[in-house]
Formats: sequence, structure tokens, C-alpha cells
Amino acid sequence: MILIDLPPWVLYGFLFVLGSIVGSFLNVCIYRLPQREGFWESIRSLYDSPSHCRRCQTRILWQDNIPIVGWLRLKGRCRTCRAWISPRYPLIELLSAVLFVVVFWFEIGWGVSLPIKESCIYSPIGPQAIPGLGPLTPTQFALLRYMYHMVLIEALVVASFIDLDLLIIPDGATLPALAVGILGGLSVGRVNLVPVWFEHPSLLAAGPPAVPAWVTDHPSLHGLAVSVAGLVVGGGMVWCVRILGQWALKQEAMGFGDVILMAMIGSFLGWQPMLIIFFVAPVIALAFVVIRLVGRLDRVIPYGPYLSLAALVTILFWQSLWPGVERITGLGLLLIPIAVAGSALLAVCLVIARALRKLLGIPDEPGGFPGWTAADQNQFLSGEQVDPYQGRWRPRANWPGEASGRGQGHLARWLGR
Repeated sequence: MILIDLPPWVLYGFLFVLGSIVGSFLNVCIYRLPQREGFWESIRSLYDSPSHCRRCQTRILWQDNIPIVGWLRLKGRCRTCRAWISPRYPLIELLSAVLFVVVFWFEIGWGVSLPIKESCIYSPIGPQAIPGLGPLTPTQFALLRYMYHMVLIEALVVASFIDLDLLIIPDGATLPALAVGILGGLSVGRVNLVPVWFEHPSLLAAGPPAVPAWVTDHPSLHGLAVSVAGLVVGGGMVWCVRILGQWALKQEAMGFGDVILMAMIGSFLGWQPMLIIFFVAPVIALAFVVIRLVGRLDRVIPYGPYLSLAALVTILFWQSLWPGVERITGLGLLLIPIAVAGSALLAVCLVIARALRKLLGIPDEPGGFPGWTAADQNQFLSGEQVDPYQGRWRPRANWPGEASGRGQGHLARWLGR
């Protein structure tokens, strides 16, 4: 039984405020992490300069930096130069605040006395049973796992928005959280969803699953094993898709940032939830892909946000999703030939997809650098010298059509030329 000795409105109010403060930091991460190359340089960018206006470079006052409220007080304008401040900043702060409240509601619940079985991530073979809570009380266990998962979810918010903006996922958005996932599993040893390995006594999954004795005897090593196995399986599945997609489609199917993102998720959740996320993400992405195809938008889509949404769905609806997956993950060594057969089937499907694309007349995405053309040279020179008279004497006779031909007729008349 989980005991929370606080009125729910006080607890959830505190979580909302805490989430909005964390959301303010997420805004800094989303904006600054992609600006510098290199992992340590991007991390250093988070603290090497205070928050300031992008236009006038004026330092933002502390009262204007209050999450959500600061933007509303300023009416979305810089206090000094009145430059427009995007509403995405308070919306991300609001999103973070809502996530803090919603995830707590699903994982722990509303009230003072809360049964563990009502948690969205409860399973009969979870840490409360295998390896057991040890020195932790049920309340400490629930709060630790909640904070552990919030680190993952907030990292997913950062990675998703950067991927939406720039089609990249920098290491600074994933590697620090990945380290927290591994160290948290090792130090606490009881923040996993299910044991790293178990087998059902028969293929029909009749009876309780058999779990190795070392899981209970060495909970810290087991927590480390869960994180490492999730990292390898999560990153490995996306890497397999990346390699097979390159071979079958003759173009990059998934970016390496998606590989690290999936490895980060696996370090928190273990390898079994990766199977759910791997198949749920395409379902979530399908609706957005249809909209893009109807709207004739860019064929290149960021996949990180869909992996992140699939991870959130897996956490919030674990109790409903897990029983079906348990029958598969409890097959023991039979999982190896199943994985090989699945990879072969994926390769065949990708080859068929490329053949269908050719029949429909859809060209392949160009790869590599196409070369420097004459049009590129003209565009470069026009950008280098916008004013044709820069550094020159004005000629005595100048035909107006010359400036008009460059699309600079209005500029010439404005300059009196």
C-alpha cells in the first residue's frame, strides 16, 4: 500500500509547478543543444550564458522568467525591444507540467492510501514481487520509479522537439539521460517493469513464469542487466532497420539519432517494452504520414517524436499491453529464431516496398552531395553582393532594366540609382 500524507490538491499543485519549472529548462535544452557540435560543447552551452533576448541580447529578468506566467505578463513581447516571443515556450512549460501530473496520476493515483496493484505499470512479476522491495517501503519504491520515469519522459520531450525542428537528435539530448537510466538501474535495482529474463514452463504459458535465482539474490546487478539489455535490444532493433533499409531501399531509412534514442528508452524500461514500442510507433506515425502524403509535404519525416509517444503510451498503458507480450517474451531461447525470422521478413517487406515504389513511379531520394552547379554559383554571388554598386562609383548612364532584371528595381529606386 502506497501512503501519501498530503491532500491531493496540494500534491498535484506542487507537481504542476515543479513540472513547469522543469519545462523552462527544457526550453533552454531544445534551443541550445543543437547550436554547437560535439557532446561536451552542447552541454556547456546550457550554462555558459544567462537567458537573454535573441534580438537585443538583453538579459531576461527573473520575474520575466517565471514559467508560463512570465510570458503572459509580457504578452509575448520582449520587455526591452518588444520583439515577439514564440508561444511555444509557455506551451512546452505547460506540457511538462501536465506530464508531471498525468504520469503521477497513472503510476501512483489520486488519494492518500493507494494500492500498488492500481498502478498503470503494475505486473505480478514486477519489482514488488521479484526481486522484492528490500529496504524500500512501497511509498519510496513508487516515488523513486516515478522520478526515474520522469527523467526519461522529459528527455523524450527535448529530443522530440529538436527532431521536429531540425530532423536531428543530438547526443546531448539522449546520452545524459541514458547514463541516468543505467546508473539508476544499478543503484536502486528495483525500478524495472519486469525481470530481465523469465521463462514459462510451457509454450501455452500455463503457470507462473520461472525467474533465475540471481535476480532476487543480486537486485543491483539485476537492475544493471535490465538497463543494458534494454539498451542493446532497443538500439539494436532500430540499427537493424537502419541497415536493412539502406540495403533494400538504397537510402537512409532511419537516422543514427533514432538508434541512440531507442537505446536511451531501453536503458530505463528494459528490453521487453522495446518490443511494444517498436510496433506501436509505426501505428502512431501512420496517421501523420497519411496527412503528409495528402498534403504533398516533405517525404522525410522525423521518427523520434513517434518513438517518444510510443514510449509514453507503453508506460501509461503497461497493464493492458503487457499480458499479450508476456506470452512471447517468456518463450526463452525460442526468441532467437523468432528474431532472425522477423528480421528476414522485414528485409523482404522493404524489398517489396521499393519494387512497388518503382511501379508507382516514385523516384528514390537523392543521396550524397549533388555537386556545385552554375545556378548554385549565381545564387552564391548574388548573396555575396546584394548591392551591385557596393564599393563602386555610380555610372553616369544606367539602364533601369538592368536592375529590374536582377529583381532589384525597387531597391535601385529607393537608393536613388
